Amino acid sequence: MRLLLPFAALILLFSACQQATEKTEQQRPNIVFIMSDDHAYQAISAYDNRLINTPNIDRIAEEGILFTNASVTNSICAPSRATILTGKHAHIHGKIDNVFPFDTTNITFPQILHDNGYQTAMFGKLHFGNNPKGFDEFKILPGQGDYYNPDFITSEGDTSIQGYVTDIITDMTLDWLGNRRDEEKPFMLFYLHKASHREWFPAPRHYKEFTKRTFPEPATLFDDYEGRGTAAKEAEMNLLEHMTISADNKIYPELAKELGVEEANEWGYRVFKSKYSRFTEEQKQEWDAIYGPINEEFAELYPSMDDSTFMRWKYQRYMQDYLACVAAIDENVGRVLDYLDENGLSDNTIVVYTSDQGFYLGEHGWFDKRFIYDESFLTPLMIKWPEKIKPGSVSSEMVQNLDFAQTFLEAAGVEAPDGMQGESLMPLLQGDNQQWERDAAYYHYYEYPGAHMVKRHYGIVTEDYKLAHFYYDIDEWELYDRKKDPRELNNVYADPAYPAGVEELTQRLYELREQYKDSKELDQKYIELYRERGIIKDEQ
Repeated sequence: MRLLLPFAALILLFSACQQATEKTEQQRPNIVFIMSDDHAYQAISAYDNRLINTPNIDRIAEEGILFTNASVTNSICAPSRATILTGKHAHIHGKIDNVFPFDTTNITFPQILHDNGYQTAMFGKLHFGNNPKGFDEFKILPGQGDYYNPDFITSEGDTSIQGYVTDIITDMTLDWLGNRRDEEKPFMLFYLHKASHREWFPAPRHYKEFTKRTFPEPATLFDDYEGRGTAAKEAEMNLLEHMTISADNKIYPELAKELGVEEANEWGYRVFKSKYSRFTEEQKQEWDAIYGPINEEFAELYPSMDDSTFMRWKYQRYMQDYLACVAAIDENVGRVLDYLDENGLSDNTIVVYTSDQGFYLGEHGWFDKRFIYDESFLTPLMIKWPEKIKPGSVSSEMVQNLDFAQTFLEAAGVEAPDGMQGESLMPLLQGDNQQWERDAAYYHYYEYPGAHMVKRHYGIVTEDYKLAHFYYDIDEWELYDRKKDPRELNNVYADPAYPAGVEELTQRLYELREQYKDSKELDQKYIELYRERGIIKDEQ
């Protein structure tokens, strides 16, 4: 009996420890990270309801916190995603553009969470790499992926699925939540949409509706770029001049050529044919029933269109398809939120909605992104976490995609490794602004020469001002007063009213460059890598 009592006590102690461990494990929050591609904050009604109503995405803000000054460190897809995963600026993780390979020796926060007991899964668009590290299961689109009948790379091999990509990614996500989630572990789920990336092929249920709508034009649709520098004037993302009539505006190539529509090259025609060829016969019939009449109407209107009329027509066609793609995102986000609610998962789950960067919806006459200017630099961000985040909260603090990794690690009770450069958002999520230290964001864009020809630049952004240095083939500085000039139409760098501001911001910019370990030497390194690729010629 003397031996049995201690043994029984040990059993009870072991049982108590096991129960405590299971309880702690259950208390660690689940994380659902929802990211869409090129989803402009202007196309989310929580930010601006003039273009579209997005009630499901808005639910996250209503039940949590909306960030009005969230931004990216480099406004282009793959580098932004690499920054999110690593918690490092592009010049550190090395993925400076969409072409440079991602250095897989980088440690990502999903790897760390996985090593610390989280079940991890990724569904949708990663955009780089075919075998994301740190995931128990993944099904990702190859490269940009397709809207219709897409292919997927999976942990078990490649597959093709018939249907619409936004719906399919959601089906995969819900299937995993319902059938393969380990209920004994917290989970980290990446739910990543291809939409609303170019070339905007909507689902039938949405193009039938949105092609009938007319949308308000931005005040700067016909911007002439006076008051700005060389970079804005030479960028190639103007709706009239650079948006393709076939791939982007959905005019059949044969008709466009018959009408003599001028295109820079054959790219848009090839892309449209490639995407259209993926349709099943039924999908083609549905598409032609709606876009056929649009083509017929265009054939009647185009011969008498002047540039202004053509620009307006292109804008409407752009918005109809872009926003129809957004509508599918919103519907499907609602499906996932409903699942979490209906299955008792919402209370202990952090839900994030964001985009990999901002996007131009006709502002300054542009589409695409890349610039430090607001529509490109700012990104939507809303987070809900019941009992941790006060519903309906709003923050104007300077947060960045650089901060996700450390935020999730802290929420999971895992120490972030040395080398991550962000700041955990936990103080802001809990309403403690006093513990938030950043009041200025650092930005650096590299992909030049390249698509859309946005020049290399780095800069600093505060709530009041924005200072940018465009370099390599030019040496120009731009300063914008964000409060007095929210549309960023007037570069006041040389304005005698701003000398103190220029001096102070320049000093702070160089301090941020040093803080984040960026430098002229690294600028030159990446220029030389472009030269080695043959993108930059010797004469440049």
